[in-house]
Amino acid sequence: MAVRGRPGMAAWRQAATRAGAARAVAARAIGGGVAVARRGRGAAMRAAAGGGEEWGPGTRVLHPARGGKVEDPYASVSPPLYQTATFDQPTATTFGEFDYTRSGNPTRRMLEEQMAALDGAARGFAFVSGMAAITAVARLVGSGEGIVTGNDIYGGTSRLLAQVLGRAGVEVQNVDMTDLAAVEGACGAGNVKLVIVESPTNPRMEISDIRRICAIAHRAGAVVCVDNSIMALFQNPLDLGADINMVSATKFVGGHSDVTAGILTVRDAELGDRLYFHQNSEGTGLGPFDCWLCLRGLKTMALRMERQAENAQAIAEHLSTHPLVTKVNFPGLPGHPGHALHSEQARSGGSIISFETGDLAVSKRVVEKTALHKVTVSFGSVGSSISLPCYMSHASIPAEVRAARGLPDDLVRISVGIEDVKDLIADLDTALG
Repeated sequence: MAVRGRPGMAAWRQAATRAGAARAVAARAIGGGVAVARRGRGAAMRAAAGGGEEWGPGTRVLHPARGGKVEDPYASVSPPLYQTATFDQPTATTFGEFDYTRSGNPTRRMLEEQMAALDGAARGFAFVSGMAAITAVARLVGSGEGIVTGNDIYGGTSRLLAQVLGRAGVEVQNVDMTDLAAVEGACGAGNVKLVIVESPTNPRMEISDIRRICAIAHRAGAVVCVDNSIMALFQNPLDLGADINMVSATKFVGGHSDVTAGILTVRDAELGDRLYFHQNSEGTGLGPFDCWLCLRGLKTMALRMERQAENAQAIAEHLSTHPLVTKVNFPGLPGHPGHALHSEQARSGGSIISFETGDLAVSKRVVEKTALHKVTVSFGSVGSSISLPCYMSHASIPAEVRAARGLPDDLVRISVGIEDVKDLIADLDTALG
């Protein structure tokens, strides 16, 4: 059955088509106008100005220095979301730019290119989680080869290395990464292909010399990956010599506890090709909507992180004077053993604090009695959170291993949010009693 349009609708469409054609002709007449029409005036101006590589991070998260090359006929201010699994191909025997979202998607490309631009990297990759990202890195190491990493690392990474890769014939050495002699000794094994570094470490906030570790690893022929999830915008491991920068985008990139994602950026295009092979082959690329959430989160990332770091500095200083707190781990404190080194590598102390009370019962009470701090795993969200890592994020590490690594059961970890700092301090004081 034919369905009639509204009176005059056909004429309206014809007029709109003619108007659109006229605009296109006018754009071509002024030279370069097609690019302006598709990408928007601002994008064209930024490209003409050289891309803004010298801009600060607060500007670059809003105005990518490069990336976001998907041509949008409407020049939308918000990145377009391509929520599709497949793409129509030009012919039966040729492929277009995209064919299947597992292999690539315009929205994912925008995120990956913007993250690469922020780090000054050759390529970027968005994964379904931080663990998927670190697993792709671990795929660079084969059976009989070795990985060197720290003895104070995220529990999920520890589980992957010990219980998954160990069974696959990969030799894993956990060393004190603050001890350069220990790192050099481990890298001298002859089979080490990958060094994984955290600085600050999670959750004891230890500081490692990233630049010197990279030099040691490279002399041994190993690739260096830095898990930079805690620092994100505050530290760029690629500038310090690392080959791969990894962040869990679940944290500060997303920033609102509503997306799970991981990002890798790499210095070398050939290394990027190897990582892309595993991302595509194993189907670990981030879905379009989650990429879109990350792109949205990036816009306020610098602002959020600055506020969180400012709050954390005040809270760490306050906790260091509290009679029930026996130790505070925060690299922004001058008394932290790694403070000077951290200040050379990063531009902020960050917003993650851990502290000890010397009594598990006291620490448990503090965690459970806070009103403004949610008891959750993860960190980096706008809302403050608190946990006992040995019973949550690091519970997969056997108790005897935790004890050997100096990770006490009474350790409390705080991820500081953007709330008014006086309220957060009052909340912690009430819980401490």
